[in-house]
Amino acid sequence: MILVGSQRGNGRNLAQHLLKQENERVEVHELRGFVANDLHGAFNEAYAISKATRCQQYLFSLSLNPPPDATVETQVFEQAIGKVEDRLGLTGQPRAIVFHEKHGDDGNLRRDAHAIWSRIDTEEMKAVQLSHSHLKLQDVARELYLEHGWTMPRGLAVTGERDPRNFTLEEWQQAKRAGEDPREVKVAFQDAWAISDSKVAFTHALKERGYWLARGDRRGHVAIDHNGEVYAVAKWTGKKAKEVRERLGDTDTLPSVDEAKAEIARAMQAKMEEFQRQVREREERERAEAERQRQELDEKQRRQLAEQAEAEKLRTEQEELERQDRFRKGLLGLWDKLRGEHRRIAERNQHDARQAQARDTEERDRLVAQQQAEQQKLDAERSAQHAFTEATERELDQDAERYRRMKEDSAAARRTAFMERRSQPEARNEDHIHAPTREM
Repeated sequence: MILVGSQRGNGRNLAQHLLKQENERVEVHELRGFVANDLHGAFNEAYAISKATRCQQYLFSLSLNPPPDATVETQVFEQAIGKVEDRLGLTGQPRAIVFHEKHGDDGNLRRDAHAIWSRIDTEEMKAVQLSHSHLKLQDVARELYLEHGWTMPRGLAVTGERDPRNFTLEEWQQAKRAGEDPREVKVAFQDAWAISDSKVAFTHALKERGYWLARGDRRGHVAIDHNGEVYAVAKWTGKKAKEVRERLGDTDTLPSVDEAKAEIARAMQAKMEEFQRQVREREERERAEAERQRQELDEKQRRQLAEQAEAEKLRTEQEELERQDRFRKGLLGLWDKLRGEHRRIAERNQHDARQAQARDTEERDRLVAQQQAEQQKLDAERSAQHAFTEATERELDQDAERYRRMKEDSAAARRTAFMERRSQPEARNEDHIHAPTREM
């Protein structure tokens, strides 16, 4: 059931649109929470209440369009409207429901529904906030298609691009960390079933979601994920085995579980090799970038040291001149020596020179410490990058080895099955040859 909703004002035009006679039958099915007993009066009432607020789009209008070939009962429409109301936070708001019936282009009678809510909460005297309403309606629509077994439009299904052959390296790592959520697995199977009407379509839909269709040991339909896990199609789609057989046909043309695992292993081995190449290329880029940053930092720090040394030299010379200017010249200078002032100035100059030297040393130490911290930060970032790359390479090596073993195990299982099949006719012939002797 396709659900289309929007916030809107102008209740008069909406009422006229809903009641227009181009539909062969119009039924105002429900008016809940309004004083008025007709559609125009109900929407006018909602408008009047909205004037006490600043809300202009005081209504939320929803259209419910079932699949063309579906006969939908009133109760199903009501349940769908109830789900939307609960999901959007409109529970208890004044509501109108209108049904339309008319013949479509194919000549068949179509019935759809419209639900309209007042958004104004009369207790709070403000509009109900409808956040992400489009996504919430999509979720409800998907649930309705799955619940009633209707064929789902492809645009409504959630594929999630889960085929691991299409993953980026980051998506592969994220998927491994997240693990398999049984709810996501079930959604994947149900979505694939809901948008498929044939074996070919279902096979393609499953592969889009990272599963390969195969023939189970008991000749039932199964699907296998990239880890080699086997899932019974009937169980995970929620369908009976008979329904699955009717849509997908017999399993004779499907690969066995071992053949499918071998195909998966080959595809995933190639993907792991691609990831390993990407990791090597990323490591080379990061190494080159770290070297570039190291050179830039070295150049910057050398400039800083040179600039500080030059500034320190100029300041020392200036301060030395200022200290020498404290000594008076001529007779006044001689007088200062006689009364001991010259000695006191010399002692003060020595003290100030030591203070200046200590200050310069502290500033140099501070700059050196800052530069060491910058170098350590750069080294730490590079070390973290390299450690992450090494961990990623180890994981990819393990994954590649796992798929190599999967391929070998599948090949061994196929050889064993082949040898068993070859031996069966010989055993039957042998039984036939010796049968008379045994009977005797």
